[in-house]
Amino acid sequence: MTASPLVSQDALLKARLGRRTVIQAAAVASAGVLPALRSLVYAQGSDKPEKEEVKIGFIPLTDCASVVMASVMGFDKKYGVKIVPTKEASWAGVRDKLVSGELDMAHVLYGLIYGVHMGTSGPKKDMAVLMNLNYNGQAITLSKALADKGAVDGPSLAKVMAANKREYTFAGTFPTGTHAMWIHYWLAASGIDPVRGAKLITVPPPQMVANMRVGNMDGFCVGEPWNHRAIIDGIGVTAVTTQDIWRDHPEKTLGTTAEFVKKYPNTARAVTAAILEAGRWIDAGLANKNKMAEVVAEKSYINTSVDAINQRILGRYQNGLGKTWDDPNHMKFYNDGAVNFPYLSDGMWFLTQHKRWGLLKQHPDYLGIAKQINQIDLYKQAATLAKVSVPKDVMRSHKLIDGVVWDGKDPAKYADSFKIKA
Repeated sequence: MTASPLVSQDALLKARLGRRTVIQAAAVASAGVLPALRSLVYAQGSDKPEKEEVKIGFIPLTDCASVVMASVMGFDKKYGVKIVPTKEASWAGVRDKLVSGELDMAHVLYGLIYGVHMGTSGPKKDMAVLMNLNYNGQAITLSKALADKGAVDGPSLAKVMAANKREYTFAGTFPTGTHAMWIHYWLAASGIDPVRGAKLITVPPPQMVANMRVGNMDGFCVGEPWNHRAIIDGIGVTAVTTQDIWRDHPEKTLGTTAEFVKKYPNTARAVTAAILEAGRWIDAGLANKNKMAEVVAEKSYINTSVDAINQRILGRYQNGLGKTWDDPNHMKFYNDGAVNFPYLSDGMWFLTQHKRWGLLKQHPDYLGIAKQINQIDLYKQAATLAKVSVPKDVMRSHKLIDGVVWDGKDPAKYADSFKIKA
């Protein structure tokens, strides 16, 4: 990706501006302030982090890696903060601790942040997305018992369900979260009504494999390494990857409350820059990815074997039925900054799906809410600090698995356009 005018202008300024005034310049670039005036922006303040120790919650998933490695590799120190990763048991727990302030930030589901902001997933509180942590790299697993009956992908699952009438149970990880939306979208794209034709339950990610082992669900959508773990343990097969549902889809975010951003803007900026550097380090090569896998596999983080993690982060996939493939659209943490930009259209998409599935009764102000939550200006400042390219547009366009294009231009029409909905 090419750098935006913001990035290139600030690069030119660095020769004659101090570190603080570079940040000041970035803060107002989007408002069109002349470069000569930019150094005045923080004239009365400092860019020093207001809160130097930051507790960041995470769930044991491969995509917590940039948060963990920012701490382990010391990228946080470079920006004057200390990241303290704290392992959490469930997304509901993450939500509650963010809302209460027990956690400062979290590696968190995109749709959870939007759900809390809208009051559709528990207590209503104004929230903030600082950056996207990763894209791709989740999957939908079907039980081996179901696969033995011929259900190995969407069309064959629909046939098995039609021929063998009973209640079919599928699990996501949080009602408004990404995994719930991926499995809803995929089932509907396969002609299966996820509201009337199946039962959807919520299970924390580390408990997915154990629950499938005892027959509590027919399928689940979760992040890695738990899909690959189900294959290793011989209890599940990969029916579809989420990058096959939406290539380069948004996944986990660095989330916090709007209150935290307002109170500690320098801290939010510093942490974002540190995690950007960590993502860039992970994606830089094979050795770094292998080291990351070794670190996050440890008991204090994901608590699994390295081999459950290191294959799919390199794009080496197997489905548990003998099929293997190399996927260029595997989980990425950086990709020259394209991964991390908090596109407004990404946030809006989750609102369209919340409306589609009845979590929202009325059409919200899609664009207005995304502008409230996604901290575009703060992200640009952090990207400038970390020398990360920034895309020129706050919207992006993609065609999903059912051939429907999402570009953010008419979200209400898009939300209402689906044949299968609540």
